Amino acid sequence: MHVSVLLNESIENLNIKEDGIYVDCTLGYAGHSSQILKRIKNGKLIAFDQDINAIKDAKIKLDQISDNYEIVNSNFVNIKEELNKRGIEKVDGILFDLGVSSPQLDEEERGFSYHKDAKLDMRMNQSQELSAYDIVNNYTYEELTDIFFKYSEEKYSKSIAKAIVNYRQNKKIETTLELAEIIKNNVPEKYRRTSHPARKVFQAIRIEVNDELNVFEKALTDSIDLLNSGGRLCVITFHSLEDRICKNIFKEYSTVDKIFKGMPDIPDEYKPKLEIIKKIKPTKEEIEKNNRSRSAILRVVEKI
Repeated sequence: MHVSVLLNESIENLNIKEDGIYVDCTLGYAGHSSQILKRIKNGKLIAFDQDINAIKDAKIKLDQISDNYEIVNSNFVNIKEELNKRGIEKVDGILFDLGVSSPQLDEEERGFSYHKDAKLDMRMNQSQELSAYDIVNNYTYEELTDIFFKYSEEKYSKSIAKAIVNYRQNKKIETTLELAEIIKNNVPEKYRRTSHPARKVFQAIRIEVNDELNVFEKALTDSIDLLNSGGRLCVITFHSLEDRICKNIFKEYSTVDKIFKGMPDIPDEYKPKLEIIKKIKPTKEEIEKNNRSRSAILRVVEKI
């Protein structure tokens, strides 16, 4: 079962108005979406997801609340284009929850988990071509080293990449457990004891398969443009790379250019577009109930 992380905190900080237009960029199994929908009487919720299974389940849940919503089966990188298609140019609030939903991790055939045996896949959008299988079997040693280090700061990137390249000279790497075993056998014993040695590499491959960081950066910048004055943007990240992108973009949009510091009249186009509201981490109680929330950070900004 999927438990939405920082649910109350994110909904509270969206400052939902009954007649507002809200976007949930990461519908998943409708944890956040259903709470938004309950609070809008004559407004509208637009929710994005690439995963057809998640959409089917979410629809059943949302239909029980109201019909003031529309689900867009698309990557949130297309937020601006999809909203414009629907005649929407401005919205009152946008939410991103960048965690992989538990059902995706738990469905063995999706190939996200290093605990369960499945074909290497990891595609959020199951109609795209590139999968984890392609990356593991076709990327060069240099490319593998690069993504393992860049996307997960894996300190044994080189030895793991070398082991993968050596192994596939004899046979293709087909499954998640086969890959996890190769990783485990090519890191020091001591490292294996601290946490599962495949965790970081699987994260890096998933980010590469779904181009997650570039997609997020573009969508976040577009979201800032889409907000009405006084509109809120809430972003829940789960690892340092996503959080760094979020923090840097929010900082850039909320500070005055050095050139204009201290000047009485700053031209409108150089004034800050955002006000940083707060940063929230899960409570001890939430982490105890849901271990997957331990690395989550919620950042909230408001359009000036």
